[in-house]
This record gives sequence, C-alpha cells and structure tokens, in this order.
Amino acid sequence: MFIVLMGPPGCGKGTQSAKLIELLGVAHLSTGDILRQMAQVDTPLGRRVAECLDQGTLVSDELIVDLVAERIKQPDCRPGCLLDGVPRNVPQAQSLDELLATSKTAVDAVVEMQVDEEELFSRLMRRAETEGRSDDNSETVRHRMAVYRRETAPILDHYRQQQKLRSIDASGTPEEVFERIEAVLVGLN
Repeated sequence: MFIVLMGPPGCGKGTQSAKLIELLGVAHLSTGDILRQMAQVDTPLGRRVAECLDQGTLVSDELIVDLVAERIKQPDCRPGCLLDGVPRNVPQAQSLDELLATSKTAVDAVVEMQVDEEELFSRLMRRAETEGRSDDNSETVRHRMAVYRRETAPILDHYRQQQKLRSIDASGTPEEVFERIEAVLVGLN
C-alpha cells in the first residue's frame, strides 16, 4: 500500500506519520528527514541541500525522484510505504506514478492535511523555539507556505482526477487528527 501524506509545513505530517506507519505496517519515506540528514554532511551535495533548506527553496525534482526511486527499491518498502514530502509538484507526481507503474503498483490514496495558515505559522514558530530548527524562521516559513500553495495545489487536482485524494481537517489534537485520517483510509488495505 502506497499512501502519500500531503500538507503545508507545520500541519503535523511528522506526528501523524509515526502513527500511520504503525497502523499500516509500511515503511516511512520522509524526504524532509532524508534531506535534513544530507544537509548535515559536508559534501557539495550536502551543502547544496543545506542552502536550499535554509532559504526555504525546493531541492531539484531530479534529485528528489532519484532519492525516492532508490528508497522504494529497499526490501522494507516492498509492501508499500508512507510518502511524506513527495511529490511536491505535478512533474514529481507524474514521475512517482510512472515509477510505481514499473512495479505494477500505484499510489492507493493521498491524504491532504488542511490547516488554517495562521495556525500553521504559530505552530512552526513554536517548533523553531522548541526544536531549534534553522529552517523554521519567520521569513523562511512564509516563503515555504507560498511555495507550497504555488507548487502543491496542482498536485491535489492530479490526484483528485484519479479519485485518490482524501482531505481531512488537521486542526485539533494529534489524536483527533489521527482518527480523521484513519477514517478516510478504512477499507483501502
């Protein structure tokens, strides 16, 4: 089972991912986590990734698609995985569809986590204080939100046309949000 978890920065994808991988029994593929790990490595690629994260810009589609292609070949992804942070735009969604089709599989569902933008901003500012994340500062957060709106909105239509989009209200407690996600995924596996 391949599930895509989508939502703007700060909507709670990381929190919900941990619960979902346990529920679904699949691997977690978080491009954000992978990219943050790469950014800590002092290599040309690591420095390029770090610069993108610090500026709130997106890493190239080619790098992301290669990263995903390599990761889903791993044995723990054979039964499927929870994709978090990919796809970020229509070309990546199309590449993911093609990549999975070569394995005679497909995305089963896309869960869109919706949260009011001001609430997101507040969440991210609190996260910056508690976790000390350099990619969570006022200017970068606003930029990331704008990039999300511009780049990601068309993906929702891509999956809506495939009848795979499931939108949920991601405000409230983590437990309430998880119950909503679980409810839209019932019957898929």
